[in-house]
Amino acid sequence: MKPYKYLIVLTITGSITMSCNKENKAESFGEYNPLLASYETPYQVPPFEQIENRHYKPAMLEAIKLHDKELKAIAENKEQPDFDNTIVALENSGTLLNNITTVFYNLNSANTNEEMQAIAQEMAPELAKHKDNLYLNEKLFARVKQIWDRQLQLNLSAEQAKLLEKKYKEFIRNGAALNTEQKEKLRKINEELSVLSLKFGDNVLAETNEYALVIKDKEELAGLPEEVIQAAAEEATARDKEGKWIFTLHNSSVMPFLQYADNRKLREEIWNAYQMRGNNGNRYDNRINLVKMVNLRAERAKLLGYESHAAYVLEERMAKTPENVYTLLDKLWEPALAKAKQEEADIKELMRKDGINDEVQPYDWRYYTEKIRQQRFSLDEQELKPYFSLENVREGVFMVTNKLYGLKFKELKDVPKYHEDVTVWEVTENDGRHVGILYMDFFPRASKKGGAWMTSYRKQKMANSERVAPVISIVCNFSKPTAGKPSLLTFDETTTFFHEFGHALHGLLSNVNYESLSGTSVYTDFVELPSQIMENWAAEPEVLKMYAKHYKTDETIPDELIAKLQKAATFDQGFATTEYLAASYLDLNYHSLTEPLTQNVVPFEKAAMDKIGLTNAIIPRYRSTYYNHIFSGGYSAGYYSYIWSGVLDTDAFEAFKSTSLFNPEKASAFRTQILEKGGTGDPTVMYRKFRGADPSIEPLLEKRGLNTVKQDKLAPKNEFKK
Repeated sequence: MKPYKYLIVLTITGSITMSCNKENKAESFGEYNPLLASYETPYQVPPFEQIENRHYKPAMLEAIKLHDKELKAIAENKEQPDFDNTIVALENSGTLLNNITTVFYNLNSANTNEEMQAIAQEMAPELAKHKDNLYLNEKLFARVKQIWDRQLQLNLSAEQAKLLEKKYKEFIRNGAALNTEQKEKLRKINEELSVLSLKFGDNVLAETNEYALVIKDKEELAGLPEEVIQAAAEEATARDKEGKWIFTLHNSSVMPFLQYADNRKLREEIWNAYQMRGNNGNRYDNRINLVKMVNLRAERAKLLGYESHAAYVLEERMAKTPENVYTLLDKLWEPALAKAKQEEADIKELMRKDGINDEVQPYDWRYYTEKIRQQRFSLDEQELKPYFSLENVREGVFMVTNKLYGLKFKELKDVPKYHEDVTVWEVTENDGRHVGILYMDFFPRASKKGGAWMTSYRKQKMANSERVAPVISIVCNFSKPTAGKPSLLTFDETTTFFHEFGHALHGLLSNVNYESLSGTSVYTDFVELPSQIMENWAAEPEVLKMYAKHYKTDETIPDELIAKLQKAATFDQGFATTEYLAASYLDLNYHSLTEPLTQNVVPFEKAAMDKIGLTNAIIPRYRSTYYNHIFSGGYSAGYYSYIWSGVLDTDAFEAFKSTSLFNPEKASAFRTQILEKGGTGDPTVMYRKFRGADPSIEPLLEKRGLNTVKQDKLAPKNEFKK
C-alpha cells in the first residue's frame, strides 16, 4: 500500500499544503498519524487497520487547531460578506476534524473499548468548547447575518437558500444572539451535557455486557429452540464455561429466551436484569445522570428563548410543536391500548389453563404471545426462520433495490475494515457508474452497542463539479451463525435489515451540492420515511418468493407459510404499538418540563405511565435509565418520529401497492423527490411532490390493525405538556 500523505488545501486563505508520510514526517505533527492523512486506500475509505487508539486524541487536537485557523480566516476576511466567501467557506471548513471524529464516534458505537471510551470522555469538553467557539464567534455571526438580511438581493438557488437558512439558524439556535454572560452559561451547559451523554451510553453498554444468566441444568432449557440452546452453549464456551449455557442481555439472546423458555422464574430473572439496567445503585447507575441532562436541556432551552427543550427541538421538525406530537400520539393511543388489553386478556386466559392465576407480567407476554400465535395461526416462528438466512435476506434486499432503483452490489475483499465480521460492498448503477461504498456489520459483540443503525464515514457532496461518492455503514445485532447453521433471522430481524437498508439508500443515492444537506441530513421525523417504506416490501408475497429460500434445500417459502404470515400481520400490534407510544410519551414528558425535575426518575416514569393508563403487563419500549435514543443519541424529544414517519411510509407505499410493487414511475419519483434531495427542501413539499397529496393516517391504522378495534374512552391526560 502506498504511504499515506497528509494534504490540506485551505481554500479560504490560499493554497497551503502540508505533507506527512512515513518517509517525510511533518515536524508539527511528529509521529505519523493515519488520521491526519488523506486516505490513499481503495475508494478513499478510512485506513481502519492502521488506526490505533493513541492516534485519536492528537489527531483531534491538531484538527481543532486547523479548523480554528480556517474560521479565523473567514471571520477576518476584509471583503464584503457574500455567499461564497462566508457560507460556502463555512461549509467547507473543518473537513479534517469532521473526518476524524466521524471515524472515532462511529467506532465508539460499533467497536469500542475502555480506552476509546476514556478518550471520548476526555475529548467531549474540548469538542463542545470548539463548537461553542464557532457558533458564539461574533465576527463570524455578523458576516452570516449580513448575508441573511440581504438574501433577497442575492439571487440564490433553492439549495443555496436552504444552506444559508441552515447556517443562520445553527448560529441562532446555538446562542449567537445571546449576551456575554448568557454565552458563558451556555458553554458550561454544553460542556456538561457532552460528558453526561457519553457516560449514559457507556453505562448501558457496561450493564448489558456484565450480566450473564448461567444455566447448568439442561432441564431448565425446556421450550427453547435447538439453535438458541446451541448459541448459548457457544457463548458459554467463549467464556470458558464449557458444558454450561449462557444467556445475555443482548437482544439476540434475551428476547428468544423470553419468547420460548418454559421456566417462568428464569424468565423473570433475566427480564428484571434487562429492565433494571442503569437502575441498580452501582457505578453504572444512570438516574442522577438522567436528571442532570433533563434539567440542563431545559435550562439551555430557556436560555435560548424556548419554553422547553421539546419546543426547542420541534421547531426544526415537521411536527413543529409538542402539542402537535401529543395530538398524534393521543389519536393512536386509544385504539392501541384497547387492542393491547384484548391481547392481555387472551394471555391471561392461557395462563389460567397453565394453572397460573397471577396477573400478566411483562416476562409472560412474549412467551404466551408465541403460544397464541401458534394456536391461532398455526405459525411457529421457528418454522419461518430457515427461510430467512442472513445471506438470503441480503440478496432479497439487493433484488428489491435493483428492481426499484437499478442498483447493483459487488462485495469487495481488499478494502480496509474495522472488524472481521464486517463486509464491504461497492454500489453501482445498472450501467456500472459508481454510487458509493456500503459497510455492513451484523452480529452482536461486547464492543458494540445494542440496536441497529445507519451511519456514514463520508457523506455525498459535490466538489469541483464532480460528485463525491458516499461511504455508508449499517450496523445491526442479529443472531450469529452457529455450528452447522448460518445466521437465521426472525421476521422482525428481517424487517430491521430492510429498514436500515432504506436509511443506507438515503445516504447512497443523495445527489446534492452541499454535505450539510446531504442524505439523511433531514428532520428526524422525516428521516424514517426512506427506512420504514423499505420494510413494506419485506412481507409482500411477490417479494418473499424472490428471497425467502430454505437455507438447506433452497426451497421457496410455501404459499401456506406466506398466508399464515399475512394473517398474523396485525397480531400483537396492540403490544408493539403501545410499548412504542409509551416510550414516545415518556420522552416528550421529560422534555416538555418547564420546571426542574426534582424527583427520582422511577416515580416520574411511573406517574407518566399511570397518566396514559398503561397496563402493568407492558413497560415502555425503553425505560428511562437505558433509554439511549434520547439520552445518548439524537432523538431527545424526537422518539415519536418513527410513528410520524409511519404515517408517511404507509401512505407512500400505497402509491406502489395500488399500482404495482415495482412501479418504475413511482420508484423514480421517490428516488428523485425524496432519496436524492436530502435536506434541500421542505419535507412536506417534497412529500407532496412525490405523492401528489398530503398523507392519510388510515393506511397506518389498517397496517397495525387498529382501525377495527372496539375502543373504550381511554384518552390520555397530558399534564406534563403544560
